[in-house]
Amino acid sequence: MGTDRIARETWATRMGFVLAAVGSAVGLGNVWRFPFQVGEEGGAAFLLLYLGFILLIGVPAMLVEFTIGRQTERSPVGALREFGGGAWRFVGGLFILIGFLILSYYSVVAGWVVRYFVGSVTGGYTDDPETYFLDIATGLDAVLFHAIFMAATIAIVALGVRRGIEYAVKLMVPSIIVIMIGLAVYAGTLGGATEGYTYYLSPDLDVLADDWRSIVPAAAGQAFFTLSLGMGVMITYASYLGEDRNLAEDSGIIVGFDTAIAVLTGLIVFPILFAAGIGAAEPGPGAIFVALAGAFADVQYGTLIGIFFFAMFAIAALSSAISLMEVVVSFVIDEYGATRARAATIIGGGMFLLGVPVALFSHEDEPIMVDLYDIFAAEILLVTGGILLMILVAWIGADRAVAELERGIGDLGAWARVWIWVVRVPVILVLLISLALALTGYYDFLTGDFAEFLE
Repeated sequence: MGTDRIARETWATRMGFVLAAVGSAVGLGNVWRFPFQVGEEGGAAFLLLYLGFILLIGVPAMLVEFTIGRQTERSPVGALREFGGGAWRFVGGLFILIGFLILSYYSVVAGWVVRYFVGSVTGGYTDDPETYFLDIATGLDAVLFHAIFMAATIAIVALGVRRGIEYAVKLMVPSIIVIMIGLAVYAGTLGGATEGYTYYLSPDLDVLADDWRSIVPAAAGQAFFTLSLGMGVMITYASYLGEDRNLAEDSGIIVGFDTAIAVLTGLIVFPILFAAGIGAAEPGPGAIFVALAGAFADVQYGTLIGIFFFAMFAIAALSSAISLMEVVVSFVIDEYGATRARAATIIGGGMFLLGVPVALFSHEDEPIMVDLYDIFAAEILLVTGGILLMILVAWIGADRAVAELERGIGDLGAWARVWIWVVRVPVILVLLISLALALTGYYDFLTGDFAEFLE
């Protein structure tokens, strides 16, 4: 394994870096995972906790990843080895595993999105939305669209940081934002939208008190997932920064955009659902597809709105997928000297194969393998990686991290210590509690629904 520093690509512009990071954060985590998490976890009660975790965990943790990435100019394995010493390379390896695992099933879900876009154009899902989802969620159709989406991701990443990723996100992210604003305005004009806003924006604290054991890990996991934290994406993207930047300013912009788009997603989804008389989505990764397809069939201009919504959905999915693949590709390039095209093709092929069981197997007509992969990756591995990274930076390498953060900003004075102590205590404590609750919930899933599936 080679560890000598090699010539490294950089972003052409600051805007390219910011849009790439926003694009990574915006994807399926916001448009797919966020609404069904809100539906499963009590509506506005989940939203309240999620926003709190974004502020408490998201901003400080993103600064942690940015400082390591820019200082070392390496992918996660090399970055943690250089920042913390040899043993920490295994934590970097955990980030590689997380990115590999998440994109393997994420691509299957993204394949559903592409299939639904086709269905929007042809009107395929309007007659019986639930049957349509069951028909396309698993089986050879799901494998085919999983392959199509993975091939598109491979093609963009293979082109490189500037010609592939940066060029793509400069087109995709503004398109996502424009379409979403238009959809949110439309949703607000629907009769029954007020009921959707109430469900989404008025927290019921009794729900939070009763279900906090479920809501806390879900909200913390979603905060990490949606910001692409704990999986090495922000370390990797920051490693391509070729000059001193104000990392605090960049992180604020990225978190702000991501959170605004997550909230905007809810302002689209829930008014449309309630206006169609469907209400909050039923639990499950496929619920948002079934519910929205049914809603589009029942609201004014639903066919046209469905085309725009699933087009935006597909673009958002792709913007995130390229960041996840780039984490693994950059590792192979840095550590083994592979060419970018070869690395992207082999890694994408491996991710495709790992995702095939997700596309093939179901339990009681539900794609149960999505839950198996998603809970493990997003609520357990992601949070575990986050805890270890916060310990490394805040307790072991605090002085180096502060010095790196001050490049491009200047002397932070007492604010530097505030940042370090926020990471040392509340961030790590919340993540530890979330991990303990997630492990309990995953055990219940494995001994319940998944055990029934295995029988």
